[in-house]
Amino acid sequence: MRVHIEGEPLGPHTFVIANHTSWLDILILGGFAGAAFVSKAEVQRTTLIGWLADQNRTVYIERADRSNAHGQVEQIAEALEHPQPLTVFPEGTTGDGRHLLPFRSTLLHAVAPPPPGASVRPVAIDYGEFADVVGWSSGEPGMANVMRILGHRRTMDVTVRLLDPLPSTEDRKELARQAQQSIAAAVTSLAAPHAV
Repeated sequence: MRVHIEGEPLGPHTFVIANHTSWLDILILGGFAGAAFVSKAEVQRTTLIGWLADQNRTVYIERADRSNAHGQVEQIAEALEHPQPLTVFPEGTTGDGRHLLPFRSTLLHAVAPPPPGASVRPVAIDYGEFADVVGWSSGEPGMANVMRILGHRRTMDVTVRLLDPLPSTEDRKELARQAQQSIAAAVTSLAAPHAV
């Protein structure tokens, strides 16, 4: 991958809301920004990957435990006390790179409004012409996706657009809507007209 960065660098205590096309998103955002991630708890129980995620201060969320939404929000708020940027993928899963899935707002409650000193930044990860190579749609086995990407014979470009911070709001659904609109406008690989 050849990564191109556009926009103002992420500052400390930044809550990043990003689109999610591939497992590569994690390597890219972790690599250039040193970002930590909010992840489903199953990742922690995965051999090697769980250990790697632990090294990066990953916040694990038990998605099936809807009764503990308040506890999950507290975990995110505590993680934002650390200067390391923290990333959430509100689509909840990877996609095909041509469409955005609906942004879920539950975890955004932690930043609606953001804690003192924290900011909320949408980040658009745009694989452009390589979205079809990289995209990991529902139902595709993980190893098949990995082999398809590793089998691609030429360097692939990805543009990471660090978008303007979102205004503070107490409405997590409005925050999700604003983030999705900003990202949709910045990803060139999305199908027209709105790809949401």
